[in-house]
Amino acid sequence: MSHLHLMLPADIWMQKIFDAKAARVGGVVRRSTRDVERIVGRSHFLREVQRRGYHAVENSGQIVIFCNNDRVQVLY
Repeated sequence: MSHLHLMLPADIWMQKIFDAKAARVGGVVRRSTRDVERIVGRSHFLREVQRRGYHAVENSGQIVIFCNNDRVQVLY
């Protein structure tokens, strides 16, 4: 499945992230940091997250996007 993403244009790849069921219902989605940087670029990706009013965190090569505008709190 990851090979499919490599063939998609950057804008379509990013749209698929926010069209995921979890994103549509205000949940969370995650993507590999490497894929984000290679396919759309970190700055472009983060601008889109911010434009939507969402939050994103990064840990161990993964970016987790909270697809809602609720406050994010690191618990520990």
